[in-house]
Amino acid sequence: MNKEKQKEYLQRIIRQLAIWTIRKYKPGVVAVTGSVGKTSTKEAMYAVLKGSRSVRKSSGNLNNELGVPLSILGDWQEIAGKNFWLKVILLSLVRLIIRLRYPDILVLEYAADRPGDLKYLLDIARPQIGVVTAIGDIPVHVEFFSGPEAIAREKAKVVEALPATGVAVLNYDDQAVLDMRQRTRAHTMTFGFSNDAEVRISSFENRMEDSRPAGISFKLHHGGSFVPVRLDDCFGKAQAYAAASAACIGLIFGLNLVKISEALQEYQSPPRRMKLVPGIKHTYIIDDTYNASPLAMHAAIDTVKDLKAKRKVAILGDMLEIGKYTPEAHETIGKLAGKNFDLLITVGARAKFIAEAAMAAGMAKKNTYSFDTAEEAAPKAQELIKKGDLILIKASRAIGLDKIVEEIRLIET
Repeated sequence: MNKEKQKEYLQRIIRQLAIWTIRKYKPGVVAVTGSVGKTSTKEAMYAVLKGSRSVRKSSGNLNNELGVPLSILGDWQEIAGKNFWLKVILLSLVRLIIRLRYPDILVLEYAADRPGDLKYLLDIARPQIGVVTAIGDIPVHVEFFSGPEAIAREKAKVVEALPATGVAVLNYDDQAVLDMRQRTRAHTMTFGFSNDAEVRISSFENRMEDSRPAGISFKLHHGGSFVPVRLDDCFGKAQAYAAASAACIGLIFGLNLVKISEALQEYQSPPRRMKLVPGIKHTYIIDDTYNASPLAMHAAIDTVKDLKAKRKVAILGDMLEIGKYTPEAHETIGKLAGKNFDLLITVGARAKFIAEAAMAAGMAKKNTYSFDTAEEAAPKAQELIKKGDLILIKASRAIGLDKIVEEIRLIET
């Protein structure tokens, strides 16, 4: 049997075991979808709920046709090891035969790289609560759809699948997400910076302490009350959105704002998502190398714009899977980079559009460098950075800019 057939049979077995597990244990399912911010949102929700409920979250990026059922079947951290799937199948069968401890709530990411992905996942586990983070004007994976509207329709399947007794938690500030109110019979709850959002973010600040980026602070408002929230070592409005959507979940499950604010102190942003890393030569790196879309890239640049530093450096790479929007999207990012950074290094063929647009926006050619690969760019980055620099590193994961982070980060001994 070839590998493709083996994968197909494995997928069928894992899917069916997950369906049977949901039927037997009947957990509450919170499904998180969107084009950006799913993992941060899931982690924030877990932080809010874990102190008062028996809850499991999907690990890492286990959010596809194998990852979602695997998260239902157990608290597996990753797909690895000899006989891994045999172990999963045997333990799952035992759990079906003998009633064992099982979480009351599952918080799962539902990814949609291509049309039909969400229907597959929803047929496995239909949620009672659906959370949609953001879509954006040019969403990631758009090259596999007819356009941004088609992606929004795909993501909306999560809220369409909710029961009348369920809740759709929607980003008020993203019009494509907000319009999903019309596509669900469930109650809706909104979050965002808008005055009309039910859980509202205000007084947002990217904090500095002793010339070091420290984190973010903001207020969360609901029902005439508000609480301050302070998150250390994470940056950007995306993290505030994650906290606000998590607050919605907390409120749905009966927590008050004070308890929610206290629980959020346990939240840590996921690896390689706007994480502050000490760099060589007394620099600071904002490692955002997990993935990239135009919306997320724009947000990352806005974050660095708010922070103070002697010099601001951007190491930016290709944004993949955006199809016909590739030149336009990279040029838009280039214009922003040209106005907000002192030095720019680009990596990848598509990112050359960023460099060209940055120079057109006023960045000096002598401060702009382009490379085809991360391996080629890393030595030059080492050479160019100086004491006091704040360095943003971001691209789609396949570009491998995490290699540059590892090259210029300070290794503590």
